Amino acid sequence: MKKLCYSAFIAFWSSIATLLAVQVMATDSPAGEQATATFTLEEVAAHASANDCWAAIAGGVYDLPPYLPKHPTPPAILAAWCGQEATEGMRTKGYGRDHSPMAWEMLEAYRIGDLAE
Repeated sequence: MKKLCYSAFIAFWSSIATLLAVQVMATDSPAGEQATATFTLEEVAAHASANDCWAAIAGGVYDLPPYLPKHPTPPAILAAWCGQEATEGMRTKGYGRDHSPMAWEMLEAYRIGDLAE
């Protein structure tokens, strides 16, 4: 019985320590404190190659080179939108069909700021 109590005690405090460590390592800022950079279309246009690809999509600015090789189409399809306002490409895929909600969610991982009005 002592071993069971001791094991439960150790497991409980190990769980607490793990949760505290995860909370400390989390990168999310508290609501309202997260600073967001703002970019103009001219700044986005300066990043118009596949190796340095920024795109403005639905009011956000995204840095896409790490994603280009992961996209299901050839990289040249996305590279054509580098340095531009690319909401049309995201909403139509070039043939009138919007990307999936999952694709829109994945896009957020590459967001670096907002597009200036």
